[in-house]
Amino acid sequence: MVLFAVIDIVGSIPIIISLKEKSGKIKSLRASIIAGVVLIVFLFIGEEILKLIGINVYEFAVAGSFILFFIALEMILGITLFKQREGNLEMATIFPIAFPIVAGPGSLTSLLSLRAEYELENIIVAIFVNVIIVFIVLRTSGSLQRFLGKNGIAIIEKIFGVILLAIAVKLFASNIQELFN
Repeated sequence: MVLFAVIDIVGSIPIIISLKEKSGKIKSLRASIIAGVVLIVFLFIGEEILKLIGINVYEFAVAGSFILFFIALEMILGITLFKQREGNLEMATIFPIAFPIVAGPGSLTSLLSLRAEYELENIIVAIFVNVIIVFIVLRTSGSLQRFLGKNGIAIIEKIFGVILLAIAVKLFASNIQELFN
């Protein structure tokens, strides 16, 4: 449940629909698998990777909060900061869906803290369950778009943009404090 709340794939539906409109098509299975692999790899060697490149978890989370902040600004203000390159429309499947929306700084840092509290097998099961949920949401995003319509999507996008902005600010504030302590 902790990972489900942090990943917040349901809250990311407006972002997914917006990215789908910009890039054409998002490969649900590919995004889910990439996110799952990133989560599992980070579970095992994430802290060592960060240490190897001289970054601690708090710095990683602050950097991730900036990404979430800019995605939220796009949603709220209707501006485009994330631009697809011509000829590389599949990039949205990997960035920002697989990373940082699903396997983002919040979920990756949560994995490190969950590892201290829970058995490794339980965390792996939680990752797989969440990846399946992510796949279902990504796969059905087109149906949700048709059901909600353009106005419904616009309203939800603004609401969740503000929520995502608040999450970005919270992630920034809590981790910037740790950097200075």
